[in-house]
Amino acid sequence: MLIERPRVISAKVGHAWDLPENTFGAAYARFMGSRNFSPDDRPPVRFMDTDELAYVAMRAREVHDLWHTLFGLPTNLIGESALKVIEFEQMHLPMCLLSVVGGTSRFNAKQRKLFFQHYFPWAVKAGFQCTDLMCVYYEQHFHEDLEDVRRKWGVIPAPTVPK
Repeated sequence: MLIERPRVISAKVGHAWDLPENTFGAAYARFMGSRNFSPDDRPPVRFMDTDELAYVAMRAREVHDLWHTLFGLPTNLIGESALKVIEFEQMHLPMCLLSVVGGTSRFNAKQRKLFFQHYFPWAVKAGFQCTDLMCVYYEQHFHEDLEDVRRKWGVIPAPTVPK
């Protein structure tokens, strides 16, 4: 991947809008469209010592929304915090853990209880159990059934929120 340096940009993933509804690519397109997000909206990576490190940081940013799709997480504070736990399990970056601490400090009591009883334990397990998601050529799997992709990569979707 460090040689080929694939990108998650509109020019490379725009075809996802045309894929059948059950596919990973269509789920990604729905996720992005429902939030009016574009893969081209991410700011450039700065302050990296090498081009290689800059690419890895950029790739981590670019696959973030793909991970939301794979794990079925919303973009609210609980969903983002849960995804940061998974990112920490995957990449071991302290900034991911700091984001969890910062995010959860903004939770109210009900959100904190929900997160630590349901989402946190799931996210630790989900991030640890799945394949190394930083080393996946996502674009090559857009045409595949979303549930098949999840099974292949060991992805456990987010738990259903208890009522």
